[in-house]
This record gives sequence, C-alpha cells and structure tokens, in this order.
Amino acid sequence: MTFASLAPAYPELWLSIAAMALLLLGVFKGEGSTRLVAWLSVAACAVTVLLILQQPAGPRPAFENLFIADGFARFAKVLILIGSGFAIVQSLGYIRHHRMDRFEYPVVVLLATIGMMMMVSANDLIALYLGLELQSLSLYILAGFKRDSARATEASLKYFVLGALSSGMLLYGASLIYGFTGATGFNDIAAALKGTQGASLGLVIGIVFMAAGLAFKVSAVPFHMWVPDVYEGAPTPVTAFFAVAPKIAAMALFCRALLTPFGGISGDWQQIIIAISGLSMVLGAFAAIAQSNIKRLMAYSSIGHVGYALLGLAAGTEEGVRGVLIYLAIYLAMNVGAFACILSMRQRDRMVEGVSDLAGLGKTHPGMALLLAGFMFSLAGIPPLAGFFGKFYVVMAAINAQLYVLAVIGMLASVVGAYYYLRIVKVMYFDEAAEPLAKPVRTELGAVMGITGLFTLLYFVYPAPLVAAAGVAAKALFP
Repeated sequence: MTFASLAPAYPELWLSIAAMALLLLGVFKGEGSTRLVAWLSVAACAVTVLLILQQPAGPRPAFENLFIADGFARFAKVLILIGSGFAIVQSLGYIRHHRMDRFEYPVVVLLATIGMMMMVSANDLIALYLGLELQSLSLYILAGFKRDSARATEASLKYFVLGALSSGMLLYGASLIYGFTGATGFNDIAAALKGTQGASLGLVIGIVFMAAGLAFKVSAVPFHMWVPDVYEGAPTPVTAFFAVAPKIAAMALFCRALLTPFGGISGDWQQIIIAISGLSMVLGAFAAIAQSNIKRLMAYSSIGHVGYALLGLAAGTEEGVRGVLIYLAIYLAMNVGAFACILSMRQRDRMVEGVSDLAGLGKTHPGMALLLAGFMFSLAGIPPLAGFFGKFYVVMAAINAQLYVLAVIGMLASVVGAYYYLRIVKVMYFDEAAEPLAKPVRTELGAVMGITGLFTLLYFVYPAPLVAAAGVAAKALFP
C-alpha cells in the first residue's frame, strides 16, 4: 500500500488529521479556545468539500477494496459536511450560554463526520461497521454533552443502549450474509449471487437483520422508539445535528448496502423497505399531531420524512436513488433552517421549546416568522417550495416502479402531516403571546436562516444543477 493508493481517501485522512490537530490546539490553549476550535472545524469541513469536489467522478477503490470513492459517495459526503458545518455554527451561542463551552464539542462533531464519510464509502461489511460505530460512539457523547442535565444524560443512555442493540442486530445479519455467500465485500457478494434464482432462507434472514440495524440508524418505524426522547433530551444544537447529517449518512449507506451487493435479488428485500417506508410515513403524520414540544414534533416529522426517502429505495431503480438524493439535499436545507429558528427561541435569555411559545412571533420577529413559515410549508410539501419537489421525485419513482399503494399512502400521509406544520404557522401569526420572545437573533443563526431560507423558497427557479448532480450520483450504484 502506497501513499498514492490512498488518494480516494484523502478527504477522510485530511479531516482525521485536522480533528487531531484541533484537539491538541484545544488542550494547549485551554479554556476559552472553543470558539476558535469551532470556526477552524468549519474551515476544515469546507476544505474537505473542496478536496471531494476535485476528485474524479469514476469509482476508485482503496484499502484493498474496503473503501470506494465514486459519484454517489461524493454527493452524500458534500451534504454531510454541509450539515456538520451548519451544526457547528448553530451551536456557538448555545454552548456558551448553557455551560457547554468546551473545545471537545466541535472535535467530536468532526469525528462523527469522519465516521459518516466512511459509511457512505464503505464497500465491505467490515468497513460499513467501522464507519457506523465511529459515528455512533461520537453521537452518544454529543447526546449527553450537557453533563449537568438529567434529560441529556437520560437521552444519551437511551440512545447508547438501543444503539448497542441495533449494532448487535446488524452484526448478526452481516455474519449470516458472510456465512451464506462466503464474502464480506459488496462486489464479491454480488458476484456470488449472480445467476441465482433467489436468495436462500438464511441469506434472507441475514438481510432482514442488517436492514433492521440500518433502519434504527435512519429512525424508521418500528425502530424509531429512541427518536422523540433523544431529540427532546439532547441539547438543541445536538438535536439539530442528529436530524440532518447522521440521517443523510445512514440513508446513503442503506442505499449502497442493499443495491450494490443485493441489487440482483431486490425482490427478496423490497417488501421490507416497502413496509417500513409506509409505516414511517403514517406514524410520522399521526403521532406528531398531539405534540406540544417542538423538538418532539420535529422528531416525528423526521420519522415521516425518512419514510418518504425510503420510497425511492423501495423502487430499487436509478430514478428512485436520484429521488432519494434530491430529497436528502432538500431535507438538509429545510431542517437546518427550522432548527436555526428553534435555537433563536428565547424568553428572558432562556431557551423555550413549546409550540405555544411561538405565539406572536409574526409581530415581534416578522423576518424569522416568515422564514419559519416557509420551512413549515416546505416540510408539508406545499408547492412551489423545495419540499414539494423532494416528495414529487420520490413519489414519481415509486409510481414508475408500480408501487401505487405506497405512493398513495405517501400522498395521504402528507395531507395529514400538513396539519401540524400549519398549526405552527397559525400560532405564530394568530395567537397572542403571553410573553414575547427575546428580540435579538444571533448573527450566525440569522445567516443560517437566510441561506437555507433562500434555497427552500427559490429552489423552483433553478433546480437543474441539483437534479443533474443527483442523477450522476445515482448512476454510480447502477454501473
């Protein structure tokens, strides 16, 4: 193995070195270095994006074919890095006000990001597990980063226990897959299954267990039970991070882990994806209606949106994967913007999380209210906002794959889900505030809202670049 042979993994190697260097910088500078380390972490993410964009589009393996850099991985990694960078920027004011001002925070976010990048480039069951665990261990730490909070500690413990269970299920599935195919590499598994009429019972059970472990990571029903409690208990900027980058990474991994090795026997696993997609859309639509805490509401919203993303995977086609990637990009913008608004919700310098606390926002913060209304309309899938197009692409992929019932469930669930998004808009503009929110909005949060708001509101003006990039990325999984 030469240094040149590691070229496909240069972005990951660079980010790993940057994370270690920033950890040492924090140690030597001591207290008060958090803001410097955080901004340098954002810069490291930006440099990593540039390194990824300079890589050739064609598939290039590394580490004895355990790792692959291709168009699909490039697209997903850019989204992950953008989500991580936004998450660090959003957290700056919060961690200072809530006694979480420690330089380890942005470094742990970078380590989680490295794990996510490894996940989407995994070309082997062993590499898949290594990336998944690096991400998961970092996320467990972030969930409990507010050490003096009982809620955060409880959220971290729940996440850790259920995450360990899901990892065990995934490993059991991987061992069965290895036992019945004699290979762990995705290409080798595909070669072993080539020409077979269908998967053996043992292999199907292995795929089911692996899919269950991955469904936990994307928080799909019925493996969603951790999401509302963890979203509510974790510090709000951590929740914002959980809602975006790890979801994108796990969804991309889900696509690669099923389509690359098992694309030839899609009939044996398609029913699993159809079931969890339909259940996720329905539960996400109905369970959020009764929520009064906006973080729990966003948790159920994320479950529903995972169901829509899985529509594209259920189709099992290139068009479906393209729809998934477009959906993830739009989901990133909508959620980052919505959580920037949530992080700005303060009364007398304390955070508030109740939906009712948004009352009167249209009068006290008209700009933020307009942007938040735009994000809510977009999450509901109302045209011509970006969220409508995200749903359009995955639903059309499902219809073209003759998954008519699943497409109808998705459209009906979207109608039901519109209720709780529109309720937030109604509270902002028509309810009287018992105590108005504090007036100033932090500069970095305002910038995040503005950038994501412009993308969400004006996506329909020029959608071609995103659609074309997602199409190129999707082709990588269907050589």
